[in-house]
Amino acid sequence: MRFTRLWFLALCAAWTVTAADRVPPLKYTTTTLPNGLKAVVAEDRSRPVLNLQVWYHVGSKDEREGRTGFAHLFEHMMFRGSRNVGPEEHMRLVREAGGEVNAYTTFDVTVYWQTVPSNYLERMLWLEADRMKSLVINEENFTKEREVVKEERRLRIENPPYGTLMEDAFAATFEKYPYRHLPIGSMEDLNAATVKDVQDFFDTYYVPNNATIVMVGDFDTKEAFALIDKHFGKIPRGKKPIPRVTATEPDQTALREITKKYKNAPLEGVLSAYHLPPMGHPDSYALEIASTILSAGQSSRLYRRLVYDEQAAVAAQGQAMFLEGPSLFFGFALANQGKNVKELASSLRFVFEQMKKELVSDEELTKAKNQVISGSILGRQSVQAKADYLGNMTVLRGNPELYNTELQKYLAVTAADVQRVCQKYLRPENETRIWMQPEGK
Repeated sequence: MRFTRLWFLALCAAWTVTAADRVPPLKYTTTTLPNGLKAVVAEDRSRPVLNLQVWYHVGSKDEREGRTGFAHLFEHMMFRGSRNVGPEEHMRLVREAGGEVNAYTTFDVTVYWQTVPSNYLERMLWLEADRMKSLVINEENFTKEREVVKEERRLRIENPPYGTLMEDAFAATFEKYPYRHLPIGSMEDLNAATVKDVQDFFDTYYVPNNATIVMVGDFDTKEAFALIDKHFGKIPRGKKPIPRVTATEPDQTALREITKKYKNAPLEGVLSAYHLPPMGHPDSYALEIASTILSAGQSSRLYRRLVYDEQAAVAAQGQAMFLEGPSLFFGFALANQGKNVKELASSLRFVFEQMKKELVSDEELTKAKNQVISGSILGRQSVQAKADYLGNMTVLRGNPELYNTELQKYLAVTAADVQRVCQKYLRPENETRIWMQPEGK
């Protein structure tokens, strides 16, 4: 047994050095047009394709009260056509070129992307510029896409067992900060939205000075910048300053507990959520390592103790969710048949307390770092994956160079760092606990 452990640690140490050496740096170039549009591009001639993304720095946290789900609704509206492009034609043109296209909305940003053969560069830039300057906003398009979003909410949130759990967790954990609601929004707010709301949203946030073009792939940087200026340079900047969130989340000083009932849910469960600092905070790196040790996979501490050892849970999981603003860590477990959910919560708490009382082992720390390293390598292989990461560092962190330097901050985390951040953030008074019950119990 000792030989196996030493062999594992030696292998992990060797892998760490090798993997770190294999993370290739990205050479990028940035520019800003007179209208405020930013662009960051990186040539990658390894294959004849490119990934083009347009990041709008607006997400669900920027929605006004009573209009939740609006950023996501608008994501759908952006495919309903512009002055020179018909409804759904943007998608058709990309797919006819042999490419892929989609979009997504988060708490903090809305991103539109396409991966295409590199000879379609100018066409893709033209498509994105046309809808930035001339999106068709009318009652017909608005009504249709609102119904699509409402159906998406039914499928993803309202119908699955425990489907509203994360919605409940964010609403209970955040008192003031507008992460209180998920990007999908509520049915009531979607029904209350109007075409004028859509137009106001477009005029406010979908402007060049709130947008960043991110591009990685097979192209010439000088030519790419010339084409960006050609198609986007004449679009006027927004007429008023971009509104930014000014709310702050007060420190939590006592445990909060609520009970929620879930339809179609067969088992009781418990979720514990803790406030964390924003992404990029000096503590965030040790917290992500701690999260990996606690909850990444079936060998993690939560799963091993609650599911394997005690057989008190049929599932146990957790995650550190780092956002542009105040973030959170959550851990949850579903009770096994006949098991007491209160005892399950005690076991969950015990796992967190052990992280605070004792240093994690060298084996656990090395394994967690290797998972981060492998994720960095495998997660940056395609041009789209590179653009995703580059966009995150540029828009949400304000510094594209972090693409090349972030990994080292994870590798520098020590066992003492992990213990310190667990003591600082996994405190009982920083916890919001949700007792999950089947409907009718």
